[in-house]
Amino acid sequence: MTTDDQGRGTDQGGGGDAPATDAKERLEANLARIEALTQRLVGAMGQGRQVRPALQGPSHDLYMKAAGAYWSEVMRDPARLMEHQLGYWGKTLKHYVEAQQQAMQGAVPESEAPKDRRFANPLWDTHPWFAYIKQQYLTNAEAVQRAVDSIEGLDPREKKRLDYFAGQIVDMFSPTNFFATNPDALQKALETEGQSLIDGLENLVRDLEANGGDLVVTLADADAFRVGENLATTPGEVVFRNHLFELIQYAPQTEDVHETPIVLFPPWINKYYILDLKPQNSLIRHVVEQGHTLFVVSWINPDASYAEIGMTDYVEDGFIQAIETAKEICGTKKVNAVGYCIAGTTLAITLSVLKARKDKSVKSATFFTTLTDFSDQGEVGVFLDDDFVDGIEAEARAAGVLDKFYMSRTFSFLRARDLIYQPAIRSYMMGEAPPAFDLLYWNGDGTNLPARMAVEYLRGLCQEDRFARDGFTVAGHTARIGEVTVPVFAVGCESDHIAAWDSSWRGVDQMGAKDKTFVLSGSGHIAGIVNPPAKKKYGYWTNDAPAKNPEEWRAGATRHEGSWWPAWMGWLKPRAGEMVPARQPGSKAHPALGPAPGRYVTGGRLAAE
Repeated sequence: MTTDDQGRGTDQGGGGDAPATDAKERLEANLARIEALTQRLVGAMGQGRQVRPALQGPSHDLYMKAAGAYWSEVMRDPARLMEHQLGYWGKTLKHYVEAQQQAMQGAVPESEAPKDRRFANPLWDTHPWFAYIKQQYLTNAEAVQRAVDSIEGLDPREKKRLDYFAGQIVDMFSPTNFFATNPDALQKALETEGQSLIDGLENLVRDLEANGGDLVVTLADADAFRVGENLATTPGEVVFRNHLFELIQYAPQTEDVHETPIVLFPPWINKYYILDLKPQNSLIRHVVEQGHTLFVVSWINPDASYAEIGMTDYVEDGFIQAIETAKEICGTKKVNAVGYCIAGTTLAITLSVLKARKDKSVKSATFFTTLTDFSDQGEVGVFLDDDFVDGIEAEARAAGVLDKFYMSRTFSFLRARDLIYQPAIRSYMMGEAPPAFDLLYWNGDGTNLPARMAVEYLRGLCQEDRFARDGFTVAGHTARIGEVTVPVFAVGCESDHIAAWDSSWRGVDQMGAKDKTFVLSGSGHIAGIVNPPAKKKYGYWTNDAPAKNPEEWRAGATRHEGSWWPAWMGWLKPRAGEMVPARQPGSKAHPALGPAPGRYVTGGRLAAE
């Protein structure tokens, strides 16, 4: 036997023991690899951060209240508990007997359970063992849900939180999450002679080491993308930079442009290039191609030195500064402003501040998936009670920032099956490499939040709903939602798990503007916004008739095929001014500082000037 150029054993003829020798060598190599990986695993796990108990789950008070309410029901109506228990026992016993009988006959009982993507492998329906495990899990899940539903006497908000966290526990114990009860993982291990398990262990160690001992599943191939090379490639120049943001002005794609420029404010929870992933799905490129001068804010990723940066700083040194700079470069008195998510909330607050100052710099405002009325916080509200927010405040005050780890984990748990369990199964149990998926790459490229700003936002807006109630004090002014009086175009997303569309509608409804247009896009918080016309996906709804509530608005809405982007461009056109010769990025007072996507999006700092 010799070895090829990669060190693999090759049979040079005649050796009957060669396959056995190869297998022995592979086994020895794999055992050595497992030993080395195990040592690295133990070392990496010892470096993980100590997460405060308050950030690992709801307070025990929630479960104590639930238990108290449950046992009160038992004492008041014991027959009800017996009905639940006997129903569960009966289903379980019946399922066990049927499974035994069918197994003896070599058949599998038909399942009446609805389709579930977790159980897509045919073995879940055709193999007696897996069919039994699946059906018993679904029976258990139903029993837990029924028990939670039956609890009375809890505050509706507490009941909602109990329902959510009970669902999280049920999802965590899905048989697909365990190697011994996951047919896909078992089959892969057999097909690869165990190589998939070693590769999965290597993936696990890699993720732990890359994140300082914290287990963060890698969602996308980190080597497949480079910001500025195959992401965020729309041509432009950084024309302004301060301690909070870089302002990018994009190069014109038409000979003439509308006089009034657009200033777009992305959320500073993530990087701006979600709106410029690839040319074919870039909202930024689309806006420029429609003949608009576009400025986009690229926020800095703050460190502990930003601990005392608050909402006033974002309004004054962020929003107002960006608007003033765009006006100076273009020589105009007004801009059209756009805010996405938390940046939309802050844009609305900024408009109230500008109105108090009699500043008419903003001609119109567009809001993407924006909450300004937090009376109904939607799905994310389960993380906005004092037990969690107290923990977040303590963590942020101690670290100077709310680390991106906590924000990412919170949003991931809102879609745990898609963003936690399935990626972990593919990576750790099946040993697969993460996909080259641009959206998931962006999702993993998070940012920190300054401690003061995070607390002000969570306490004053999310929890206390001051902007829509008695006013939110910022930049020397008590801002109120009714003071948003410029023309408004707002987009909510049908399945948004972060900013529920009906809550977004309620905020727009309370704004003081006489000219208001609300559009409901299909899909969720990201896909509903990054929805280019060429793909003809999702569709959207409009309704110009007055409505008392979002349900009435939806009932009378008209559905349209394709993307809402052209509708927005049509709405913006009469508010964008006459056509003027195209502007190149920058001006004498604001010369170009470097090409887009700039320094901040890749982790650069102002001090590096």
